[in-house]
Amino acid sequence: VYDSEALVSGAGSLAAAELDGLRRAVGSVANLDVIHLQCHIGFDSIRLARMGARVTGLDFSRVALAKAARLALRSRVELRLVEADVCAPPATLFGHFDLAYATIGVLCWISDIGAWMRAVQHLLRPGGSLLLVEIHPFPGMVETIDPLRLDFPYGFDGPHRFDSAGTYTDRDAVIEATTTVQYAHSLGEVVTAAVESGLEVRWLEERTESSRDHRGDLPGPDPDGRYRMRLGGQPVPLEYTLIADKPGGIVPPGP
Repeated sequence: VYDSEALVSGAGSLAAAELDGLRRAVGSVANLDVIHLQCHIGFDSIRLARMGARVTGLDFSRVALAKAARLALRSRVELRLVEADVCAPPATLFGHFDLAYATIGVLCWISDIGAWMRAVQHLLRPGGSLLLVEIHPFPGMVETIDPLRLDFPYGFDGPHRFDSAGTYTDRDAVIEATTTVQYAHSLGEVVTAAVESGLEVRWLEERTESSRDHRGDLPGPDPDGRYRMRLGGQPVPLEYTLIADKPGGIVPPGP
């Protein structure tokens, strides 16, 4: 999942869904101030910087940020890295960003989606935009396809604790902390939280195909290289993109 050597060498790019989202949200990130929320070890932060953005990566994990700093140094890319709770970022960052970027597997760790959206609203300058590319809540429910078995709710109902060895990148990895706490957020809850924070929703797209098998259990890929989940022969949504703007400033480009 994380090929550090390829990243450092300049190979690869953002996934197609993220590239399309950027085009719709801001056109080009060149010369924009971008905050990458829950940036982890900085892969997309580095890719955004290579596209000409001034990038701040924010994450709560000091270990992940240290890895991001090493990768940025090796990649000869300048990043600003901030250790903070994404739902309570430093006030010194408020109003400084043209784009808040968050992608794939970020909201499942958030207990209060309203606080997350309010933080985004504070971080953006007037006219700035949020680009959220995320796993659709429906496939997050599905443990097995045949037979169909569900192991997670569609919408928020409190914390869910999972105890398992390994990680999503290496299921055979030996780790000490084996318990994770995750939260479900329905699409309606996410959109409503954005609106209630003061953001204006400009674009919402659900996609029944993806370039990624997020849980490692989808059939395929299909001959076109895309992953799909079918129930009763019908494809179901796998990902969604949400673009929302902070009122004021210059109107962002349309789709």
